[in-house]
Amino acid sequence: MTSPDALPPGDRSGPAPSVTVNVEHREGGVVVLSVAGEIDLVSAPSLEEPLTHALAERPKILIVDLTEVGFLASAGMSVLVAAHNRAGEHTDMRLVASGSATFRPMELTGLAEALAIYPDLNQALGN
Repeated sequence: MTSPDALPPGDRSGPAPSVTVNVEHREGGVVVLSVAGEIDLVSAPSLEEPLTHALAERPKILIVDLTEVGFLASAGMSVLVAAHNRAGEHTDMRLVASGSATFRPMELTGLAEALAIYPDLNQALGN
């Protein structure tokens, strides 16, 4: 049996998180959350936490960029819908999604009609 001290430093952290979220504050009260990875039941809280913090700041516009997401399960869609509901009248929440991994599941569930979805970040920013 190997003791934890004998493991190389990279082996101590366990599996890498399946979702990463980078937060960027832009001019005009715009916050962009760039999400990468796979959003499923296990990783959905890794998206929910930064979304909750961003909404607490009450930005004018909150953009969730799902361009680098390779899988979006129903748990991830639930997090996005809950965030959209919390945004209410105070924050214009926009999603960036295209393709079979992100847009297609939302289209099949009817969420594409309920949420503001853009094909790329420039369009979501209004450029």
